[in-house]
Amino acid sequence: MKLGLIGYGAIGKHVQAAGLENIELVSVLVRRPRPEGVLTHDPDRFFAHKFDAVAECAGHEAVRTHGQRVLESGADFLVTSVGAFTDTALFDRLLAAAKASGKRLILPSAGIGALDILSSAAVGGLDSVTVTVRKDPSAWKGTIAETLVDLDALTAPHTVFDGPVREGARLYPQNVNISAAAAIAGIGLDRTRVVIVADPTITTHIVELEAKGAFGRFTFMEDVTVSEENRKTGKLVAMAMVKSVRQLASTLVVAA
Repeated sequence: MKLGLIGYGAIGKHVQAAGLENIELVSVLVRRPRPEGVLTHDPDRFFAHKFDAVAECAGHEAVRTHGQRVLESGADFLVTSVGAFTDTALFDRLLAAAKASGKRLILPSAGIGALDILSSAAVGGLDSVTVTVRKDPSAWKGTIAETLVDLDALTAPHTVFDGPVREGARLYPQNVNISAAAAIAGIGLDRTRVVIVADPTITTHIVELEAKGAFGRFTFMEDVTVSEENRKTGKLVAMAMVKSVRQLASTLVVAA
């Protein structure tokens, strides 16, 4: 399987380093010129290759700029920056491109678990889904949270957003893509609630998911070590992306 990557940061580097069996990393699209072999900052040079799948690890703008071209070129498109799909027109456009080309728009579990249970429960009907994301104040630097509270002065947990995922994921594009993945798996971006907390009492990223519906009720919690490369994301995201890419060429698929 021939793989392309868009982005070479906290996630993309780990996918390359994984040395995945039966997968050849053909090219990596980056923002700035770099001397390394498979890296290119030229989209035309990148898309001159024939890919079976392309994995996005670069942010919302990369999904908006390159997503349709990936699918129209005949490759499956794995998206980690799921929050980009708070833009309904973009989501519909990529779905249409996937359908027209006979390819798939794939939303990996990435930084959140329990999407298998949530999407299964959605078959029978869900009444409510709430995602709570807690990260230390440094993770919210460079976001709108800085205009709402003095992050450096916090001594107790402070909620910087409580509302629908469509708005929360748009306001915090680097931090809560996991909430958008949960929303799409469950009852949608407008009905799914996300609570975003800057918490000076923790040094990890804590995500809690609660859902109620015809199936009953479940809760899920993960306490994730922070990535050394990017404090806005957890180590689990890169690990999960390696798993998702590996399963594209694997004879055994677990938790599809």
